[in-house]
Amino acid sequence: MDLTRLSARFPPHPFSVLLGLSLFATLVGARHGLGTVYDALRDNGLPIGLLPAGVTDFAIDERGRFRVRLDQACNAKFESELHYDRNISGVLSYGRISDLAGVEAQELFLWFPVKSIHVDVPSSGRIYFDVGVVFKQFSLSLFDTPPDCVAVFSPDPQLVSVSKRKNGILRHQVPGVDTGRADV
Repeated sequence: MDLTRLSARFPPHPFSVLLGLSLFATLVGARHGLGTVYDALRDNGLPIGLLPAGVTDFAIDERGRFRVRLDQACNAKFESELHYDRNISGVLSYGRISDLAGVEAQELFLWFPVKSIHVDVPSSGRIYFDVGVVFKQFSLSLFDTPPDCVAVFSPDPQLVSVSKRKNGILRHQVPGVDTGRADV
């Protein structure tokens, strides 16, 4: 039986074409890391509340390197406060985020960069944040849902540099004001 003549007499049903395209898109999307960051966290045994609500962009490669973009830098309160930069990156593997950048934890009025996060496998109900000098541990249940974040102002470093430079110049150029300093 010649399949080309058979397919000409029986064109594909529109539903089967849509089903095939949908399946193809799902497989290709999963392979290229498409989906949400919350899906990626869940698929790797981590709670979805590690990252705040409001993720605007997410990408992950086949080695687990990911990049997350938020609308703006923000802070969220758990047992202590966490700061999320506008751009967050790291390497995602089962039960762990390593090489983390863009997240800080507050301890006694000081902010420490969170270098990695991991959970015990099998779960002990605890999650650990490596802040360099110590592992901070929290109840896993604190991270069940993505937290709402309070926006924080993060000045553009270039603007701060220009502002400081201009202030220094202006301070020496104001005529008739005695600052008690000699201009050099």
